[in-house]
Amino acid sequence: MVEIFFDHKRVASHIRSSQRSGHVTVNEHMPKAHQRYANTTPHLLRSEAAKVGVNTATFIERLLSHRPHPEQGYRSAQGILSLARRYQSDRLELACERALVINALSYSSVANILRSGLDQAPAMTEAVKPAPPHGNIRGKTYYQ
Repeated sequence: MVEIFFDHKRVASHIRSSQRSGHVTVNEHMPKAHQRYANTTPHLLRSEAAKVGVNTATFIERLLSHRPHPEQGYRSAQGILSLARRYQSDRLELACERALVINALSYSSVANILRSGLDQAPAMTEAVKPAPPHGNIRGKTYYQ
């Protein structure tokens, strides 16, 4: 048992975890900002994202899976989902699609796409054209 004292009065007690690097957390003892995320699950975030659209669901899935622990992506995922309140859901869906294309898996990327209106810009579908032949361009065979 671990007991926490303040001014010679016990204010909290926790059962000590016998697991190496294990921890036991009581939600009421967490800061208010952390309590907000304590009951969040990846499944809940995925289902909320699926309500917005396929691209948003895919974006949230990648955001959570590219972290060592899914919990590290909760705040970013909830922030992205909150963008649907500020902008319309269809704009968030387009912004997530663009972010997936450029592999920008962060809240700030999606927010910047929405803020700058890139979600409403036409998609870059034209392939990159090779440079025209020129005497100063050696090409890839030169270095073989």
